[in-house]
Amino acid sequence: MSISTVTHLNFRGDARAALGFYQSVFGGDMVTVTYKDAGNVQEPSEADQVMWGQVAAGSGFRVMAYDVPSQLPWHQGENAFFVSVRGDTAEEITAYWEKLSDGATVVQPLGPAQWAPLYGMCKDRFGVTWVLDVVSEYNAA
Repeated sequence: MSISTVTHLNFRGDARAALGFYQSVFGGDMVTVTYKDAGNVQEPSEADQVMWGQVAAGSGFRVMAYDVPSQLPWHQGENAFFVSVRGDTAEEITAYWEKLSDGATVVQPLGPAQWAPLYGMCKDRFGVTWVLDVVSEYNAA
């Protein structure tokens, strides 16, 4: 059983460019999933924006990013990042969720998602937004 924490950066339309820049700095592989790829288009003009993206380098460098949809509030100095906790099993992530969500504002209840067997988001009692999910391989097909 293992987990990892990854800085999850939030942008308004610049996630792909930012990930490309971080890849040019740290190397590694870049993966992006658009809202269209995930079948989660809320605003047609945002279909090709990044719903989930990551740069992962052999050195251990990891960063995730996405484009905050226009229907959600976003201010670079206010909600510029999430802390992402990714685990291998539903039991592991559920146990962390139960503790982190105590006294928290639940943004997205923990449950299955199109891109993960289990996913949830909450803002803890200290104002930190946490994203928890079970790692799964993404198949863009």
